[in-house]
Amino acid sequence: MSEFWIYFQIGLKHVLDINAYDHVLFLIALAVPFSFNDWKRVILLVTLFTIGHTMALMLSVFGIVTIKVDVVEFLIPITILLTALFNLFTAGKSSKKENINLVFFITLFFGIIHGLGFSNYFKSILGGTASSKVLPLSEFALGIEAAQIVVVFVVLVLSYIVQTIFRFSKRDWTLVMSAFVIGIVVPMIIESEIWNK
Repeated sequence: MSEFWIYFQIGLKHVLDINAYDHVLFLIALAVPFSFNDWKRVILLVTLFTIGHTMALMLSVFGIVTIKVDVVEFLIPITILLTALFNLFTAGKSSKKENINLVFFITLFFGIIHGLGFSNYFKSILGGTASSKVLPLSEFALGIEAAQIVVVFVVLVLSYIVQTIFRFSKRDWTLVMSAFVIGIVVPMIIESEIWNK
């Protein structure tokens, strides 16, 4: 049980680390257009992101996929920017089923990119044979999922408070928060190491 808790905690800290807030920014951008009534859809999005994240870690840990760190570190803020921009262009519009399916696919793909960003560190803490890596990966994924649900729950609570007490419309709240995320992520893209090559 203690080994389970070790990898579960690593997953929690990976998402909730104040110094590595890119994961939280992505979750804010992902969840801000939704309300508590959409909780099933939001949980599905979060789970798809976790699945993509875990798939990328598995592919990397087993040596199937390798990607340069600076490329991934550049792509992660791009995924956040694209999610926030999507919110800006769709805020206040009725969600069509086609859009939701597209969001599901993109969330899975973005999970893969974010997972590749963590793969080198995760490989360094894993040892042993291939078969001994599957359980720690699963435990880590559960930690990620739990932390993401916490972040999304906080976003939904804030959305509820802002929309009911302060009378923000859902559209305005989505626009403000998406612009906030863009304001943080654009400097991350500009300061990326990829431009120094």
